[in-house]
Amino acid sequence: MEKDNNVEERSFQILIASKNVHKIRELRSMLQRFSQFDILSLHDFPKYVPPEETGSTFKENATIKATHAAKELGVWAIADDSGLVVPSLNGKPGVFSARFAGPNASDMDNRKKLLSMMQNLNENDRDAYFECSIALASPNGELHKIVTANCEGSLLAAERGGGGFGYDPLFIKHEYSKTFAELEESIKNQISHRRKALDKILVTLESLSC
Repeated sequence: MEKDNNVEERSFQILIASKNVHKIRELRSMLQRFSQFDILSLHDFPKYVPPEETGSTFKENATIKATHAAKELGVWAIADDSGLVVPSLNGKPGVFSARFAGPNASDMDNRKKLLSMMQNLNENDRDAYFECSIALASPNGELHKIVTANCEGSLLAAERGGGGFGYDPLFIKHEYSKTFAELEESIKNQISHRRKALDKILVTLESLSC
């Protein structure tokens, strides 16, 4: 009986509404403290078809993804929408970060396009920031909470580092000397935009299983 009770205590499910293996890995690492959660991802629901990300802001897209997955699959769901913002490029790539060079573009394709657009920028115009919105939705598809956080830094003129994903090889956080692609994963996960956003929602997550 005691064993069954322990299973029940750990059976609270929360879904990371993403198929991006890099995001899932980061969020799983950050959520390790919640041993009472059974953390799922969209890879656990191969027949599920995610909605189109039609929002004009990270908040809107995060909300679309979280509420749709929560309602369709009947679980608590969190969804991240994030990207790189370069003020001197009128905020590009912004919400189009993952598909900056086209619908089927690779991370490398996106970085090449960004580097091409930045080639005539001076150092002062290379300031940039990552923005992340995380939405939490209840099993009936209602938005429960949404938060946003930024990570400020600057962009290099050439890639450095073999880790990370997306624009990580180009981005250096202020007060650091290594790109996100050069930093150890454990360090990046302590200082990134995604970690900052998740920290804002942790108390709410803790309350779900109480």
